[in-house]
Amino acid sequence: MRRFRFHSRPTTGIAKSPENAAGPGHRSLLACARNEDGQTLVEFGLSVLTLVMVVCAVFEFSMLAYTYATLGDAAQEGIRYAMMHGTDSANCSGPSSGCGDSTGANVKSVVNSVAAAAFHDTSAMTVTPSWPDSSSAPGSRVKVTISYSYIPYVKIPGNYLPTLHLIAEGRIVF
Repeated sequence: MRRFRFHSRPTTGIAKSPENAAGPGHRSLLACARNEDGQTLVEFGLSVLTLVMVVCAVFEFSMLAYTYATLGDAAQEGIRYAMMHGTDSANCSGPSSGCGDSTGANVKSVVNSVAAAAFHDTSAMTVTPSWPDSSSAPGSRVKVTISYSYIPYVKIPGNYLPTLHLIAEGRIVF
């Protein structure tokens, strides 16, 4: 059975062992290799960095999906407006004679107002209404195309800025 002696004098905190036999404050290479004090800090830092990157990526892809859905809704609202404002309407939009809005400016205005209500920058958006049958008479086709250069909220390394292209089509009712 071993007996332990307790000394009343202060110690330096480094016990005498073969690894630190050179004296207090001096450690051998073997002692430093066995020390794992900094490993926890490095692992924590890498874990937090990875977690932040994953959270930012999830946020960015969520905002991209939200933008895509919102612009799709805006294109559909433009189609609804164009469908209801054919040659039989008092506020006709389209290429037919007698239409006061032959360029589709009213359709563009409706699309921009819906997209702006969802907090999107409409200056980066190009709206192109077209009438494939060259007529805005009931039964004719109408198409709204939106191109939007998506600007990420979180800056991603590299110069990749996706451009969203959305197309909505319908037939004029009135």
